[in-house]
Amino acid sequence: MTTMRGGLEFAEPLSSQDTDIIDEKSCAFLASLVDEFADRRDFLLKARADWQAKIDAGALPDFRSDSETVRDSDWEVAALPADLLDRRVEITGPVERKMIINALNADVKVFMADFEDALSPTWRNVIEGQVNLRDAVNRTISYEDPNSGKKYQLNDDPAVLIARVRGLHLDEKHVLRNGKPIPGCLMDFALYFLHNHKRLSENGSGPYFYLPKLERYEEARWWNEVFVRAQTHVGVSVGTIKATMLIETLPAVFEMDEFLFELKDHAAALNCGRWDYIFSYIKTLKNHPDRMLPDRHAVGMDKPFLDAYSRLLIKTCHRRSALAMGGMSAFLPAKTPDEDAANKEKVRIDKQREADNGHDGSWVAHPALAEVVNKVYSDAFRTGKTNQIEITRDNDGPILAEHLLETPIGPFTDEGLRNNIRVALQYIEAWLGGLGAVAIYGLMEDAATAEISRASIWQWIKHGATLSNGQNMTADYFRKVTSEEVEIVKSELGDTRWQSGHFDEALQLLDALCVSEKFDTFLTLDAYRQI
Repeated sequence: MTTMRGGLEFAEPLSSQDTDIIDEKSCAFLASLVDEFADRRDFLLKARADWQAKIDAGALPDFRSDSETVRDSDWEVAALPADLLDRRVEITGPVERKMIINALNADVKVFMADFEDALSPTWRNVIEGQVNLRDAVNRTISYEDPNSGKKYQLNDDPAVLIARVRGLHLDEKHVLRNGKPIPGCLMDFALYFLHNHKRLSENGSGPYFYLPKLERYEEARWWNEVFVRAQTHVGVSVGTIKATMLIETLPAVFEMDEFLFELKDHAAALNCGRWDYIFSYIKTLKNHPDRMLPDRHAVGMDKPFLDAYSRLLIKTCHRRSALAMGGMSAFLPAKTPDEDAANKEKVRIDKQREADNGHDGSWVAHPALAEVVNKVYSDAFRTGKTNQIEITRDNDGPILAEHLLETPIGPFTDEGLRNNIRVALQYIEAWLGGLGAVAIYGLMEDAATAEISRASIWQWIKHGATLSNGQNMTADYFRKVTSEEVEIVKSELGDTRWQSGHFDEALQLLDALCVSEKFDTFLTLDAYRQI
């Protein structure tokens, strides 16, 4: 049984709460965006595949010759609104009700409410997420824990809210236009913008977005046209929307000037999405045997290719008067004081490197880490400053393609393989069960970190990596180790949790992702078919 509303077909039943968000006006607006932009989205995805085919055949990414004048000329993005000038600490998480309240109340400047890597896009998660954000913007959001009876509500001065929409590659299969699933990113954007832009303005803020997984500047141009169309539709000034673009794909690092230029009326910042970026390095260069990455935990921001990425992003942003955001710290509070202190020191060192490079702020996954990161950036800012936009890095030598592509040195270990298997298995299982951000072994795992784990296994099998124990990496060895690690995960979680979960489906999907001849571009595309 399907429901028609505003020219859209809904494959899931709509509750009375749903229809507050999915009203006729919103559906008509969303349908108009789909009509105007969905086919072009498809064209952009095909262009990605065409470009990737050249890399698979032996080419390497480089700066584009057709946009050299953009990189070489002088221009700046539009002035930033006051509430986006200080972003020294941002917290991220899914659009879950209690999470939203806790994140907005944390000692941070920004909460990035995530419809993407931290969210399993079940129908209920997506729609309830829009309801939750509307209530947060209206300052009416509250939550009572059914187990403890504890009540949660917003403080008087919550953090700035930024919504991250889904990537271009993800559809919303529960909503059809002319019989075809609509782009998930357009749904996330349209509903949040239309329901909240007026109240956000009244609150002294605005409709702010994070744009994930961009690869080419034509995609930024597409988003700019979506923004202009939406602002014109509701009668607000072009530039009211502000966007932070995540530089989390290898192709994107070569087009950062172009991204800012295409969105210069709307651009607020670029962000070093480090985990997706590492995944994208593997994915992009997967056919190049000399570009294999070592153990996941050996690839830190101190590696030359990641340090070059960080410094180039800062130089690019500050030249254009945009902010340069650092990456995610995935650590969570530890069980013992000593372990907790050690984790916080690791976070401090990581964030100190970012701040010393010239970043204007960074991400945390848990409120308990905000104090550490606040101190690092507050100490780094000059007196009276709320960012480090004055740091130009003009004294750096040229950052060339060879610097951005330099393969990091590190170990290929059996334990690294086993950790990848346990993490990817548990994350995929949780995602199939409706959870997109999961605490595993003291770290907050999301789709990006799980992608690194499964992509590394695929790459090691593809090129026959030799592990430090002398074992040659093969599909058979992967399956042998997986059977052993399954028993470990069972013992850690217990039979009840294992039997009640989605582990059989997760194991099948993990095996297919790791041993298939063709590399699957995103694990979430395959997993989405199963939820």
